[in-house]
Amino acid sequence: MAHFAKIENGIVGEVIVVNNEVLQDETGTEQEALGAAFCQDLFGGEWVQTSYNATFRGKYAGSGDKWDGNNFISPVVEVPAE
Repeated sequence: MAHFAKIENGIVGEVIVVNNEVLQDETGTEQEALGAAFCQDLFGGEWVQTSYNATFRGKYAGSGDKWDGNNFISPVVEVPAE
């Protein structure tokens, strides 16, 4: 299964699972663009593939993560001073 993150103003809004067959071109090769187009056709917006095993794009995308155009970045959490 492939995972795609919806990007809204540079922030991940949600992550969905897409069947690998959706990504396959006529030769059986997986193409991210096919999966992104599938998601856009169904839900609108911008979609980027993410890796559940974090093998590319820095990490697995999570809701609230920043998308810098190449990688997903966890938001900085500030801990209040005591």
